[in-house]
Amino acid sequence: MDTQKNILIGGISGGIGSSVAKILSNQQHTVSGYARSEDKLAKLKSDLPDIHTFRADATDTNDLANTFKAAHEAMGSIDVYIHAIGSIIIKPAHLTNQAQWLDTLNLNLSSAFYALKEAVALMQKQSHGSLVFYSSTAARIGVPNHEAIAASKAGIEALVRSAAATYSNRNIRFNCIAPGLTDTDLAKPITSNPQALEISKKMSPLNAIAQPDDIASLTAWLASDSAKFVTGQCFTVDGGLSTTVPKPRA
Repeated sequence: MDTQKNILIGGISGGIGSSVAKILSNQQHTVSGYARSEDKLAKLKSDLPDIHTFRADATDTNDLANTFKAAHEAMGSIDVYIHAIGSIIIKPAHLTNQAQWLDTLNLNLSSAFYALKEAVALMQKQSHGSLVFYSSTAARIGVPNHEAIAASKAGIEALVRSAAATYSNRNIRFNCIAPGLTDTDLAKPITSNPQALEISKKMSPLNAIAQPDDIASLTAWLASDSAKFVTGQCFTVDGGLSTTVPKPRA
């Protein structure tokens, strides 16, 4: 049986973050999390009254430092950190302006780097820890009009591999998950368009897009003792999009 853990989730109010929080809470772990929206945090807290929540901007290093300190004090340790923060931009490079590029890098990659720094500062003292980040199928295969998000998410994978090597002697594990299109509020510009949604489904051999729990269940496993020999990996959860050719449907 998995030992009880103290877990901090960045972006806990989002589609994947909240799904992860529910699964881990049901497994009797102690869960804390932060996000930018007070309203979304309040709604999550009403569903999961036992979790600790903090309002913080993941791109603000002072906010993060205070949040990690508060979460550590509230729980006594941070055994697992999960970074469910990011953005989606679907534009070709020549139509992506500098502000959009920098914002995409900041939300997807810089926020992960800042959180990693805070997490390992605490985990090194306790000589154990596990961190899970999220990449994207777009970082693993060439998808049209995804240059900015692909570059920023590919950086996550490189960050995870390097950190796994750096902190292995402190028994700290780093892994990531690369989801395909997932049915969350962040993806609503795509999923709310029937034509775009149908095209996205047909790209997958399973003729579907992911649900948050599909990503959350693997996250929970990576955070668990069952995955204690897994580090420096990126797992793709995209319905076969990146590795197979869909069979034509009748």
